Amino acid sequence: MYIVQIASECAPVIKAGGLGDVVYGLSRELETRGHTVELILPKYDCMRYDHIWGLHDAYLNLSVPWYGAAIHCSVYCGWVHGRVCFFIEPHSQDNFFNRGCYYGCNDDDMRFAFFSKAALEFLHQSNKRPDIIHCHDWQTGLVPVMLYEVYKYHGMANQRVCYTIHNFKHQGIGGAQTLWGTGLNREDYYFQYDKLRDNFNPFALNYMKGGIVYSNAVTTVSPHHAWEAHHTDVGCGLSHTLHQHQSKFQGILNGIDYDFWNPEIDRYIPYTYTKNTFDQKIYNKKALRERLSLRDADKPIIAYIGRLDNQKGVHLVHHAMYYALHQGAQFVLLGSATEAKINAHFWHEKQYLHKHPDVHLELGFNEELSHLIYAGADMIVVPSNYEPCGLTQMIGLKYGTVPIVRGVGGLVNSVFDRDYDQNYPAEQRNGYVFYQSDNQALESALGRAIALYNHAPQEFRQLAIQGMEYDYSWNHPGAEYVEIYEGIRHK
Repeated sequence: MYIVQIASECAPVIKAGGLGDVVYGLSRELETRGHTVELILPKYDCMRYDHIWGLHDAYLNLSVPWYGAAIHCSVYCGWVHGRVCFFIEPHSQDNFFNRGCYYGCNDDDMRFAFFSKAALEFLHQSNKRPDIIHCHDWQTGLVPVMLYEVYKYHGMANQRVCYTIHNFKHQGIGGAQTLWGTGLNREDYYFQYDKLRDNFNPFALNYMKGGIVYSNAVTTVSPHHAWEAHHTDVGCGLSHTLHQHQSKFQGILNGIDYDFWNPEIDRYIPYTYTKNTFDQKIYNKKALRERLSLRDADKPIIAYIGRLDNQKGVHLVHHAMYYALHQGAQFVLLGSATEAKINAHFWHEKQYLHKHPDVHLELGFNEELSHLIYAGADMIVVPSNYEPCGLTQMIGLKYGTVPIVRGVGGLVNSVFDRDYDQNYPAEQRNGYVFYQSDNQALESALGRAIALYNHAPQEFRQLAIQGMEYDYSWNHPGAEYVEIYEGIRHK
């Protein structure tokens, strides 16, 4: 198949979050399966040009209709770690992508409405006719709308769209100007409830809703998150729309890149190891203690790696730290806060615990150190309030670092409680799960993990090795996406 990904990010050249990793990882997996994949991205002034090889002019005279006139664009082509990427650069006073940032501008709705229009116009004018157009998040929610309302009448009637939602929280809200800018125009038509009108604001258009309504297939990034979005407030107001289109909606668990996250070949850790040489992991634990000035003692190291914000259950991260210390364990934290109040709180904790021999707080993000923590820690805690997919627990499993997670989103689909999960036999369980968002629930799971480490070390070792046996690469999700593509291709 010929597949075109249209997205606002692709790691490592454009990366603000997990979206970029998914777009890159899935594209590479599809190529290894023999499919032709191209990516269409905005040409931001602040992207990592050092990750693009052979950037050259691909289509210099792309004229994109906009507000009854046209904006002249240049399209450049280059290779991002082997992936063929087209970058669209508009030449207008709007400076859509010359902002020194990817997101966060007050006209983001129009910036990405234009990008969606330009991406389709590029496919149309360059005579590219992919079997599948795969769009991601609200930024490209208008692509299927314009494809099926406009471009199918201009030689693009055979293209099919798969639309993936990575984060329901940001949906892309626009107004009538979106319609007039893109040439969709008819306000009375698109402001209907079964089209683009926001489910709660009759004067707003919802880009993500448009993506759901018009796409041939809709996915989100884990099966349990799909259920949550459909049946709980995790859908952020789109549950009814998902219900109306449930026959084409499903969750597919993201994968992680085992070329990068793999203790067998990891260049950031002093001692590589496999499940068969698991005992080498102890040397990374020793190196981690030396690096962070923790005392060398027969204690488990419990880690937290990730953002410090409400989504990640920051109140439970704080409690886990003190509970671990109270239970005679050590605690390592690596993460940066997204709010000033949370940042100040953890800086205070860092200073308060500065001389404690069993705890280290690293406030900020350090890619190299994160690898050493995964390799050196015994357990990793992931107490998220909500977690569409979650990569931390998958990385932890690969490194034989037992995850203790809250039972939400993709965490439920990847971690299976050692003591209580009846869906898996004992030899396939790989961690600990708790469900409530209070301190007692966290303690119930973390306490069981620490007790097993202290009182049955061989059983704890076996649990860690069972986690390493899971395959959370892009292999399985790649196969599932190909199945979806094949399913919609012939409709």
